[in-house]
Amino acid sequence: MQLHLLVFIAGFTGILGELITISAVNLVWFRMLLAVILMYAYAKYKKISLIVPGQAIFQFIIAGIIIALHWITFFASIKASNISIALAMFSTGAFFASLVEPIIFKRRIIGYEILLGLAVFGGVYIITDAALHFITGILLGIVSAFFSTLFAVLNGRHVLIYNATVLSIYEFLAGIIFITLWISILDEGFSFGFFDIGLPNYLYLIILASVCTAYAFISAVQVMKHLSPFTVVLSYNLEPIYGISLAVIFFPTTEKMSFSFYVGAFIILCTVLLNAIFKRRYRVKANRFSDDEL
Repeated sequence: MQLHLLVFIAGFTGILGELITISAVNLVWFRMLLAVILMYAYAKYKKISLIVPGQAIFQFIIAGIIIALHWITFFASIKASNISIALAMFSTGAFFASLVEPIIFKRRIIGYEILLGLAVFGGVYIITDAALHFITGILLGIVSAFFSTLFAVLNGRHVLIYNATVLSIYEFLAGIIFITLWISILDEGFSFGFFDIGLPNYLYLIILASVCTAYAFISAVQVMKHLSPFTVVLSYNLEPIYGISLAVIFFPTTEKMSFSFYVGAFIILCTVLLNAIFKRRYRVKANRFSDDEL
């Protein structure tokens, strides 16, 4: 139940992205700042040491910049198109994982991953053909999925070594510094207008930073102590389904898409689920062969 609550919360993130009226860059800056304050308070309450080896800081900085770019492009995708497009494109991350993982972990590319990847882009083609006027949002969504995959692969190695809360605090701080430089150099800077965003935006940002970020990050680690990674990954693949369903309920006039869009989204989601199932069977067989050798 807690796992599915987290998946539901992840799907609700898109709703908040639509409700918050500031730019994607500013939105992510506020999100990471508020979330890191809450996580720091949690670490102090739990008496979690924040000391990490100096050589790890550079890795945290890279991961923090990547997660910041993922969120910026994700919310920019929503603002350039809608929630349904952004979440459908987010599902292409499974294909990127099949390309990134062999490079990071130096393993061979598995044949079925290429076939599933082609199926994913078949779904993307159908969606693009059905919603060509949302091409900017589609491209931003695909870029966001790539950054998300890259972050997940890199962070998956860090979580095995460092406390997840400590890890997130350092990564979020790196993201905040990166976006601060972005706003100062490339954007309007930190004028009074930057912070004068209205009470509704602040309320939505507090929900986004507390429930959808700080609570979700910490609780996900607790869930993984009791459930297998396969169960967690498979359940999180339901995020686009929850998110698109919520989007239609909250924004019926802007989120109802053509039949072709839902066909393309269905192909992508089925491919993601098949990928998780095949990976599970592959690991079971690998473990069985290892046991036989022993």
